[in-house]
Amino acid sequence: MELRPAESREFKRGEGAVLLIACGALAREIVGLIEANGWRHIDVQCLPAKLHNTPEAIPEAVREKIRAARAKGGYERILVAYGDCGSGGRLDAVLAAEGVERIAGPHCYAFYSGNKAFAARADAQDMRAFYLTDYLVRHFEKLVWQGLGLDRNPDMLAFVFGHYEKLVYLAQTKDAALEAKARAAAERLGLAYEYRYTGLGELASFLEGAAAGR
Repeated sequence: MELRPAESREFKRGEGAVLLIACGALAREIVGLIEANGWRHIDVQCLPAKLHNTPEAIPEAVREKIRAARAKGGYERILVAYGDCGSGGRLDAVLAAEGVERIAGPHCYAFYSGNKAFAARADAQDMRAFYLTDYLVRHFEKLVWQGLGLDRNPDMLAFVFGHYEKLVYLAQTKDAALEAKARAAAERLGLAYEYRYTGLGELASFLEGAAAGR
């Protein structure tokens, strides 16, 4: 899926002992959780979500952030909020070399759902599922419809989505407007619709651990 460019974002509070390097597609959720809990010792630097267009570039982009932070100094710990995200294990190799931990899971669908729960469904109920998160619902028109060229070539719809059976909206928030948009997206793609509220799943526990120094 093509993701449009997004600026790298940095959220500094001036008290950070922990640096979290994260995917830009998670920025809203991460910063919201940090602000809600008053975790002023966590700083966040987000890489552009467009890196998912070229997942092979994610590992080195993360390495650059790690090394830049270490060169600047001041952080006691650095953590990464990325799944493998299609890097084929290269991100984990970089993080092992740098001595940095990341959130467990292959992608955000899995750690939002809970990695074990996601894996249990993957080969049975969800083998032919197309997933949306809050982020993707908000940006469906640009990221999916326009990003896949369906606005220019609507006849490609069957080719692109013909092997899917349903659209599963993995919701981080209980938002009727977003659910309506997700349902409309499923109808537009010609897919059955399924709603699952996940909240922040294991992203929340990962950040709680970071805040507590675990």
